[in-house]
Amino acid sequence: MNQHDTDRDDSATNHTPFERAEHRGTQSATDERPANDAPAERNTEASTTPSSGELAAQVELLADENARLRTKYASAKRVRYRRTALGLAGVGLLAIVGALAVPTGQDVLFVLGATGLFGALLTAVLTPERFVAASVGERIYEALAANHAALVDELGLRSEPRYLPGTSSVAPKVFVPQRADTSSPTGETGPIVTDEDRRGLLFEPTGAGLYTAFVQATPDNPPTAPAVLAGQLADAVVDQFELARAVDPDVVGDRVTFAVTDGAFGPLDRFDHPIPSFFAVSLAASRGRPVRLTVYPGDDRADWLVTCWWADSSDGTDGDSTAQEPASAGS
Repeated sequence: MNQHDTDRDDSATNHTPFERAEHRGTQSATDERPANDAPAERNTEASTTPSSGELAAQVELLADENARLRTKYASAKRVRYRRTALGLAGVGLLAIVGALAVPTGQDVLFVLGATGLFGALLTAVLTPERFVAASVGERIYEALAANHAALVDELGLRSEPRYLPGTSSVAPKVFVPQRADTSSPTGETGPIVTDEDRRGLLFEPTGAGLYTAFVQATPDNPPTAPAVLAGQLADAVVDQFELARAVDPDVVGDRVTFAVTDGAFGPLDRFDHPIPSFFAVSLAASRGRPVRLTVYPGDDRADWLVTCWWADSSDGTDGDSTAQEPASAGS
């Protein structure tokens, strides 16, 4: 036995049992690692790649979660309306009790109590059952506007629409003429008008339904004076329909310009946008003749400028479109 073998045996003999066991375990793991590395990596890769069944389960879980969140949001909205109704009812009842207890202030307290109870009743009855986000309506309108614009471009029509007043048998329409000098149709239901001097497309305007709701919410018939009507239309867009944060009308002769701030459903210069459409349909119904409109980007005072104008002619024609069209909507 040489010196090297003797030293190795002494070294092995001097190790404690725990050290020798640890040494054998380490050597065994080292010897076995090359054989086990490749399967381990393949198992890890397989475990991180979800199967089609797992993906379907995740999609279903996300859909359920979105439905739950929408239901929770609508429920929270209804709870807020109910709390408002309960608060108004509480104020009304408290005022009535106070009127019975304090005879000197009965008149004021009874009026306050009646107002509170009436407000509570309206809030409870008018609480909406379904809430639709503005972004959802914007996506729906965006697709419709793109389809209409593509159809107008394909047929080579003018992009300036005319909003026609309705009659007892025909609802309000938006007419897209073939040429600038094309006369507006009367009595046609569309959607295609093939008369030589009245060729174009007739569509149902998005503002027609809004105008119907506006008329139903107005105690009296809508005013015919453009200045008064423009003010009511601006209030309806902001307060009744909540389609914009602010609308400032400006009436000059046979032209009305609405300065619109923070409007819903995206840019207002797209085809038959609900806000300009509502303005034009309402003015056409009030004036009893076609109304044209243009939409321009606003300035530091408003986001958009919507200008509606008409020809006050007694023969029912549209008049000269070149003479009637404003040089600038902001002027």
